Amino acid sequence: MTPVSRPSATATVLITTKNRKDELRSAIASALQQDAAPRVLVIDDGSTDGTSEMVASEFPQVQLDRVESSLGLIVQRNRGAAMCTTPFVFSIDDDATFPTPRVVSQTLVDLDHPRVGAVAIPCVNVRQDQLVQQRAPDDQGVWLTAAYIGTAHALRTDVFLRLGGYREFLFHQGEEEDYCIRMLAAGYVVRLGRSDPIHHFESPRRDLHRMDLYGRRNNVLFQWCNVPMPFVVGRMVTTTLTGLRRGVRTRRPLAMVKGLMMGYAQIFKRWGQRQPVNRDVYRLYRTLSKRSGIALPQIESQLPAMKS
Repeated sequence: MTPVSRPSATATVLITTKNRKDELRSAIASALQQDAAPRVLVIDDGSTDGTSEMVASEFPQVQLDRVESSLGLIVQRNRGAAMCTTPFVFSIDDDATFPTPRVVSQTLVDLDHPRVGAVAIPCVNVRQDQLVQQRAPDDQGVWLTAAYIGTAHALRTDVFLRLGGYREFLFHQGEEEDYCIRMLAAGYVVRLGRSDPIHHFESPRRDLHRMDLYGRRNNVLFQWCNVPMPFVVGRMVTTTLTGLRRGVRTRRPLAMVKGLMMGYAQIFKRWGQRQPVNRDVYRLYRTLSKRSGIALPQIESQLPAMKS
C-alpha cells in the first residue's frame, strides 16, 4: 500500500475498480486536480489488466490497495471507508470524472449542517443525455432527497462506519438506498448538492445480466430488511410486479424473474437480519422518495434524534 503524503486533508476520494484501467486513469487525474487537495484511495478488486501497475507507475501519490481475488464493489467500498482517516469520503465510479477542480470543495460546504450524513452530488450520464441529476432546486437552504446515486456522493465517514456501512450480503446493486433509509432512522439526511456536476461515462463493459439479477434480488431484500408491518406486504407485491414489467420492457424477462426468485429465497437465509425502521421513519422516507427536493425545515421536526 502506497502511503499518503497529505495528512491534513479533509476528504478522501475513494475509487473502487476492476479491469477498467483506461477509464480509471481519467478518474484519478480529475481527483488529483481538485483544489481541496483530497487524498485519493484506489481499491483494485482483483484486476487482471494491469490496473495496479498503472496506478503505481503513473500516480505514485495515490494510496493503492489491491486484493488478488475479487470481493465485490460493496465489500470494497466498506473496506475503503474503513481505511479513510479523513472526516469525509467522496465515492465515484472508475468511469466517472470531476470535470472542474471545484467539485470537492463545493460539496464540503454542503456537509456543513450536522443533520447531513450524505450529499447526493449533481451528476450527468454523459453518454445518455445532458440532464443534471441530484441538483438542489436553488442555492439557498438545505434541500433533501431519499438516496444518492453510487457514482456521485459524499459521506460523513464516522456516521457511515458507526452504522455498519453497506450490507455486504447485497453484493452488487441497491446498497445506497438500503444505507440511506438506515441513516435516516439514525437522524441523518441526504442533501441534494449544489456543486459542478460529476460526469459519468457509463462503461460499455457493464454486465447487464448481473445488474438485472442483483437489482431485482436486492429490491426484494430492501423491502424485507427495512419496511415495517403492515407496509412490507404491499411493497413486496409492488416490487415483484415492477420487476416483471421491467423485464418485459427491457426484453430481459428471464434475468428479472430469476433475480426476484433469488431475493425471495434469500429472505429465509436472512430472516434474522430483518430490522425494519419505525413507521414514522418509513413514511418520511417514502415522502422523500416521491418528492425529491424537500427543504430540511419542513421535515426536521419529524426526524429522530441523531444517534452518536
